[in-house]
Amino acid sequence: MSDRATNRRDFLRSVGAYSASAAWQGRTALRDRPNIIFLLTDDLRADGLGVMGNRIVQTPNIDRMAERAITFDNHFVTTSICMASRSSIFTGLHTRAHGVVSFDQPLRPTDFAASYPVLMRTAGYRTGFIGKWGVGKVLPATTFDYFRGFAGQGHYFPKVNGEAVHLTNLMCDQAMEFLDGCTPERPFCLSISFKAPHVQDEDPRQYLYDPALGSLYVNERIPVPKTAAKKYFDAEPEFIRNSLGHERWPGLFNTEERYQEMVKGYYRLITGVDIVVGRIREALAARGCAGNTVIIFTSDNGFFLGERQLSHKFLMYEESIRVPLIIFDPRLSPARQSQRRSEMTLNIDLAPTMLDLSGVPRPVAMQGRSLRPLLETRLSEWRRDWFYEHAFTLGGRIPPSDGVRTARWKYIRYPENSPVYEELYDLEHDTLEERNLVQEPKYLDVLEKLRARRQVWSSSLDGWNRNSPWTDPKPFSL
Repeated sequence: MSDRATNRRDFLRSVGAYSASAAWQGRTALRDRPNIIFLLTDDLRADGLGVMGNRIVQTPNIDRMAERAITFDNHFVTTSICMASRSSIFTGLHTRAHGVVSFDQPLRPTDFAASYPVLMRTAGYRTGFIGKWGVGKVLPATTFDYFRGFAGQGHYFPKVNGEAVHLTNLMCDQAMEFLDGCTPERPFCLSISFKAPHVQDEDPRQYLYDPALGSLYVNERIPVPKTAAKKYFDAEPEFIRNSLGHERWPGLFNTEERYQEMVKGYYRLITGVDIVVGRIREALAARGCAGNTVIIFTSDNGFFLGERQLSHKFLMYEESIRVPLIIFDPRLSPARQSQRRSEMTLNIDLAPTMLDLSGVPRPVAMQGRSLRPLLETRLSEWRRDWFYEHAFTLGGRIPPSDGVRTARWKYIRYPENSPVYEELYDLEHDTLEERNLVQEPKYLDVLEKLRARRQVWSSSLDGWNRNSPWTDPKPFSL
């Protein structure tokens, strides 16, 4: 038996054993539990939606949903790359805990067994997964009731019955197929993991949108970011100037013509996802389950659109780590709908939130927090800071980094440089992160406190144990 086959056997055996041992005892109440649809885009930065302030991109269905939803203005990923962030979303764990730091690496069986889709299926939910799996090459099809996932990046124009169809549209059809198989007696959890608006790697066209959307944005001019100017690139250290982010920049954003072409393609892919959101909401209404279905919309990481002459993600700047999060819960009273929350929320919060909403006990070792108290506004205290890390180097082409972000301050550390390279930003007065304060004496006290806080977080994460309750480090103020 090959190593890959052995790993797959052990992986599925572990999940099955966990599910059997954790059999849910509340099946009589299943009918009363909410359905959940989790929508995950790929590389959608926070300002890529109309509801998030973008005046050009057309996202009417998401914007309309947000009118009766909770929109989180400060939602972040704890590692800005797909496989690590998706692992954090599945498990509610920081990258340091789940350990997924390369594209071929799957979740450990014990961690996947404690992920939200496995736990919800064990609890009696009908589960489905559609789209980019994104965590290793083993596809866990048998751990879902309905599985239409694919490994790797996938392609935007797969063939169905001999004809090419756009992947976003195909995934919408698959969502309809899943919903057709649902019944009122059993709640469902459907996870849809879009490829859009990710580029098509190795294709010079990059953003392969549905041709039906090709007329969108033709007469628009997309503003070029202020920090796309060369002086911002020149101010970066050499290891960032030589990194993968800048290496990929020329093929996307290095001329005005290219910039307009690429960002309009990016927006067209976003609009394609928005159309699917509208179709899903119509389908829920037609099936009579719209009033009991929670919809969660977010992204696995952000994306540089030419800022600092960079593309893609990886680094701890805002464009890379900040993503949208909208939670639509039709069961909330009108007074609790249409909220905008300013608290810092994280991708590790999504798994505990879905478990909490569905009444499924969460593993004690989960590091994220349920957002349900923020939905229901019965909260006086929330996290004051959080830890970021990025360990994947892709053969030295991505600089490893970590750091701490508070509501006001951001501390970034690149540990593999000698001496260690650091950045400090006052986000209250410098939203574009233009002025690194590390060398300014008046900020030395802030810098030292954040250095110490980074060490506290790192030590706490190193001590994580899946069999022990997790608590964040004691609250920190600055």
